[in-house]
Amino acid sequence: MNWINNYVRPKINSLFSRREVPENLWTKCPECGQMLFHRELSENLNVCTNCQHHMAITPRERFEALFDGGIFTEVKVPEPLTDPLHFRDQKRYPDRMRAAQKATGEAEAMLVAEGEMGRTPIVAVGQDFSFMGGSMGMYVGNAIIAAAERAVQLKRPLILFSAAGGARMQEGILSLMQMPRTTVAVEMLREAGLPYIVVLTHPTTGGVTASYAMLGDVHIAEPNALICFAGPRVIEQTIREKLPEGFQRAEYLLDHGMLDRVTHRKAMKDELITIVRMLTGQPPAVRGDLPAPEPEDAPDSPEPAAADAPKADPAPAGDAKA
Repeated sequence: MNWINNYVRPKINSLFSRREVPENLWTKCPECGQMLFHRELSENLNVCTNCQHHMAITPRERFEALFDGGIFTEVKVPEPLTDPLHFRDQKRYPDRMRAAQKATGEAEAMLVAEGEMGRTPIVAVGQDFSFMGGSMGMYVGNAIIAAAERAVQLKRPLILFSAAGGARMQEGILSLMQMPRTTVAVEMLREAGLPYIVVLTHPTTGGVTASYAMLGDVHIAEPNALICFAGPRVIEQTIREKLPEGFQRAEYLLDHGMLDRVTHRKAMKDELITIVRMLTGQPPAVRGDLPAPEPEDAPDSPEPAAADAPKADPAPAGDAKA
């Protein structure tokens, strides 16, 4: 009996037991509930293949898809004071920062890079919502200023991808001061005659919307992105009325004139290439990343002269008539 319990039964159970599937292989779409294989989701730029819902994507992943060959160079951003106000709520501010850095693998909530997009040199800035809600602190202000200065130095357009919950409360008034600082940075681009394009992603709210996110020459949004200063729940509680369907979503703002385009993430690169080259006076990009064909300089062959024309054979003497 012990032999059966100790050997035979475990052996049978191991043959028919279901294997454990690692949790990180599948992702559930929050919109339609579809289970998506992580590799297919990554290849589709974190867009649901079933309902086309746009999930969050990190700036690094976005830049790998945006720049040619996924190659870009990071622009150094000056480091601000780590804890200027010695702020503490449930945790100390430095502890929250270390936890966010460990979870995301990034130093802060914004990444600045330069490279080529469709063989068009640009400077790009990406905001990471997974890093403390993409909140705007002193580092974010320094990053936008560094990006603007680099764009002016290289005479390149600046493209910014926004995703934020607003100002960073742990930095208090210093975070609010980034609103005028980033406005001055945008003005630097205007004075240099360089395009500033903003791509608003889900969500873009608070002081970010009230500053650099709505100061672009062209405003593009991803589908169904929430773009606002105060969220719909706060507004409903304040005015005690039901808001219209889709209020403060990208499509609603497009219909009411606050956006120029709403573009799918997979079509975003081609859209940006077209707009940048148009604003900088460059010819349209060649499809397939191939150089334009060179015109052939073949010399025109001259027509044969009359003297060089073949002569008719003379008639035989016997055939001549008197």
